[in-house]
Amino acid sequence: MRFPGVRGFVLLTAAVLTGGLVSVPTAAADPAAQTAGTAACAVADHMVSAANYWVTNGTNLAAADWQNATFHVGNLALVRTTGQSNHKTFPWAQDNNYLLPTDPKRPFFPDDQAAGEAYLDLYTYYHPEISLDSIRTRIADETASVKAGHKDYWNYVDALNMAMPSFARMSQIDNDPAILDTMQQLFHHTEKEAGGHGLFNESFGLWYRDARFVGTGVFWSRGNGWALAAMTKVLQVLPSDDPRRPEYLRVFKKMAFTLSLVQRRDGFWNSDLLNPYNFGGPESSGTSLFTYGIGWGINAGILDAHWYQPVVDKAWAALSTKALQPSGLVGYVQPVGTQPGPAKVTDTTAYGVGAFLLAGQQVAKLQGCSAS
Repeated sequence: MRFPGVRGFVLLTAAVLTGGLVSVPTAAADPAAQTAGTAACAVADHMVSAANYWVTNGTNLAAADWQNATFHVGNLALVRTTGQSNHKTFPWAQDNNYLLPTDPKRPFFPDDQAAGEAYLDLYTYYHPEISLDSIRTRIADETASVKAGHKDYWNYVDALNMAMPSFARMSQIDNDPAILDTMQQLFHHTEKEAGGHGLFNESFGLWYRDARFVGTGVFWSRGNGWALAAMTKVLQVLPSDDPRRPEYLRVFKKMAFTLSLVQRRDGFWNSDLLNPYNFGGPESSGTSLFTYGIGWGINAGILDAHWYQPVVDKAWAALSTKALQPSGLVGYVQPVGTQPGPAKVTDTTAYGVGAFLLAGQQVAKLQGCSAS
């Protein structure tokens, strides 16, 4: 029997002792962090550049899949941040008739629910023109299935971001506490039961991607980015007195602290969070999602700015000066996968751009350069 996370524990301990991996978050840790605040309004320009490049040069823009959904959630964050719109998200949703993808073999596959979050964002602008029938029906059917004893639909960590935000928001729109009960049961399975003992490693404050990695030291950056983004989005929706909130907040804070310790010196996070030798190099999708979550935590007064602001400053400096190319291409996005992997400067995707825009939204708020 393997001791959970032995390799990760050794690497993290070595990092703390030697400084080989840890970037102590002080304002003087990196010159880029010190100069980030002087170009606050450049954040909006970077966001507009990234979004415009993608809508002009991106691929497979039509489908209501999780990749495009992530882009459009970020694209609406761009509108709220800058007051500018490229007028792409509303037509995309209309062309898809506000429907979620369907798969008879996997009727509650979380990836197929991701578009619901973008539709719900549009609902805040265009209600009552936006139809929520598809996401409402899917959640109602899943709630009935969970009540019948099926709680294993969220058996990989990406599922948290793909599905949880829609559950949390639909519960508020429909004033239906049963939706939150279902969400909590599904989350509990992911956290404590999937793979035998759950996908959340309490010792490290990080998530395994799925059952294949439980008991190893492999913690995938983007997988953990999805989890942190999910906690960020749900915490923005749940009432302050909701009994489920403390656990989501605990996980959020624990993740944020670990991530503050394992950030790379260049501001990125490695694709394999605890092993800099496994696909070492910049990776922007996980880094963007972490920047979004930690940035929101500071803005919301949940995370201590003295400790975490330098983390965000370094990350945004890396994202905006190395990942973002002069053309507007957001590079170093690890392609679609389920575990750590390589990323080249030319690798870009819809979800990578969407995550970059979400990060920019929170950085702009931190720097006092947001229209919202």
